[in-house]
Amino acid sequence: MANLLYLVHRMPYPPDKGDKVRSYHLLRHLQRQHRVFLGTFIDDPADEQHVDALRAICPDLHLVRIDPRWRKLASAQGFLRGEALSLSFYRHAGMREWVRRIAREHELHASVVFSSTMSPFAAELLPRVPMLVDIVDADSVKWTQYAANHRWPMSAVYAREGRLLLAHERATALQARQSYFVTPQEVELFLSLAPDCRGRVKAMGNGVNADFFQPDAALPSPFEAGELPIVFTGAMDYWPNIDGVRWFAEHMLAPIRARHPQARFWIVGRNPASAVQALASDAVRVTGTVPDVRPYLQHAAAVVAPLRVARGLQNKILEAMAMGQPVATVPSCAEAIGASAEQGLHRAETAADFVQAVLDAFADPAARRAQGERARAFAIDHFGWTAHLSAIDADLHQDA
Repeated sequence: MANLLYLVHRMPYPPDKGDKVRSYHLLRHLQRQHRVFLGTFIDDPADEQHVDALRAICPDLHLVRIDPRWRKLASAQGFLRGEALSLSFYRHAGMREWVRRIAREHELHASVVFSSTMSPFAAELLPRVPMLVDIVDADSVKWTQYAANHRWPMSAVYAREGRLLLAHERATALQARQSYFVTPQEVELFLSLAPDCRGRVKAMGNGVNADFFQPDAALPSPFEAGELPIVFTGAMDYWPNIDGVRWFAEHMLAPIRARHPQARFWIVGRNPASAVQALASDAVRVTGTVPDVRPYLQHAAAVVAPLRVARGLQNKILEAMAMGQPVATVPSCAEAIGASAEQGLHRAETAADFVQAVLDAFADPAARRAQGERARAFAIDHFGWTAHLSAIDADLHQDA
């Protein structure tokens, strides 16, 4: 058993949103063979109730509470110094001192960093403590995409963030023993922007807990009798999700309801932004936080993931497939998973494509259920957590 430092930008518990699902399962995987010293931030008061549960899972826990409003001020100060906003947001003297203390008091075999924004803390320990970094997605590309979808002056701010964050991701990958992205496609995208990092990055996929996410007829329906619920799940303070549900509600829902007036769009997820709340109507339900997303997936008449800005391997899609639901999503998200339409994953590039996918689901429930069964089988066969996360094991044990 070795001592590992594990740094995560957001408290990895409960595993109820995309990045926290991955960081939680990585924590549990590392703990199977090693003692893990976990340093993380808590940025959501709703997570306070789960601190004791996380400490029970990982006793060597250092938790720093941050107020996103004050951290945005720190980002603004970093902006004036020419720094990436994301890096300034997570710079914290208390976390840095804890990392230094752990390195003094314990012989660390390696540091594992979740999100490149946490790499500056671990980089201080190089070369004595090798660093492995789970970059997950090329966040720099997301910022560049944000720029293309916003007006000036925010377009200029986002484009700047994309450039600076790419420079940081590249420097991190060159420093680290190994870095990881969630899909081979994300690896190749990053290498197209940072070709000198070839050989230093590889894919480490996501998984799904198919024992938890599985069809269960006993789950009660949250929907009204007679309605045709179209379901989207995800954290609703995340801009790609906000953009996706607005796109669906504004461009796809009306033609669907013209054919099926009983159709209703359900936006299921925590912290809905004001732009999401503004969509609420008789045709659109915005739930906010729910205790369990499974009933919404279980009883949906259609599941959609219209994520124009997101890429990579989306947990929300895997969870729906594991629940026996076909999913309509954009080609980039479908390619990351690799299932076909017959296996329950429908590629929809345009608004018209999404409309047709939903209408097809309504028209033939038996075919949809059969696709859902194949979707679950595909998720089980291809997306076990242990198989994917074992990619990190050989890199942890190699000689520095």
